[in-house]
Amino acid sequence: MLNQPFLQVTLPLMVTIVVAAAAATIAAWVSNANMSKRIDDLVASVNARFAEISGRLLAIEGRLTRIEDRLGAVEKKVDALELTPWR
Repeated sequence: MLNQPFLQVTLPLMVTIVVAAAAATIAAWVSNANMSKRIDDLVASVNARFAEISGRLLAIEGRLTRIEDRLGAVEKKVDALELTPWR
């Protein structure tokens, strides 16, 4: 028959350690899965914001190009008026 101290002390202690290690491993795995999902969500959010900013910058660039074209046309008209003699 097995020794009494082993059944009363060591076996429950070993089972407790194994269960605690398994619980810690499972908790770490679940936490890493949640953290990974949160990081993926954060990256997607940042990428969406960068895409939005890029679109806004392209719109601003288009507006500035149109303003530059208009200023160029005005400058040509002013130059033509300056070259025209007054009568």
